[in-house]
Amino acid sequence: MSVVDGSFDNPMKLEEEASALLAGGIMNHGFQCGLLWGASLAAGAEVYRHFGSGPQAEATAIMVSEKLMETFKARTKNEINCTEITEVNFQEMKGFMPILKYFVKGGKIGPGACFRLAAGYAQDAFSTIESALPEEPVEASFQPVSCAAVLARKMGATEMHVVMASGFAGGISLSGGACGALGAALWLTAMNSYEEVASKIGYFNNPVYSAVIDKFVKNTDCEFDCCEIVGRMFESIDDHAAYLRDGGCSEIIEALASS
Repeated sequence: MSVVDGSFDNPMKLEEEASALLAGGIMNHGFQCGLLWGASLAAGAEVYRHFGSGPQAEATAIMVSEKLMETFKARTKNEINCTEITEVNFQEMKGFMPILKYFVKGGKIGPGACFRLAAGYAQDAFSTIESALPEEPVEASFQPVSCAAVLARKMGATEMHVVMASGFAGGISLSGGACGALGAALWLTAMNSYEEVASKIGYFNNPVYSAVIDKFVKNTDCEFDCCEIVGRMFESIDDHAAYLRDGGCSEIIEALASS
């Protein structure tokens, strides 16, 4: 996220620091690559700069995040999850040094593989966001548009942060991956507690953030993926918005907001 924001001359230090919590597929859990979460946040920031807040901005953030997903898959042979890309379960690595050693030496895709992927995808993400941003925001037939945006508002986030998180909807751009509301809850919690918690204790194996995940799994029967929780894939932005309008995932969102 930092590289992409820097390319747009829009550095956001706190937001970028907090996005580290999504590395390794959400605190090293192996879900969607942290690059995707960070790129989606950067896209939302640009959408907010161009179109402000509201349903159309949220829909636009989802659309741009979908383009980012396509660009990412082109680099990773259609893989989006950290575990599949690296063929490593970082949860089984004890301590920081073994994980750092992996990133330096690389794994499945060669020496320094994740660093190279990050460097290449950052440029891809910048170009994709720049080309995908429409002249006018995307129309939204139903409200609310994004589950992550609903969660962000319930947590008292600013409208900029609401739009930034919007692309997480449906597991990032409706991809069906790990819940976007969970990603947004962790990111916002990290920002809200950075000075007191993150900067002193760190992100991983931190009880403050682990508690958010614990509350989430208690409300999802230990499922993380949106498509498993909901029981299907969302066909479009309007399909997802209609689901939210009818009360879909409201209990999960309320649980995360209260965390």
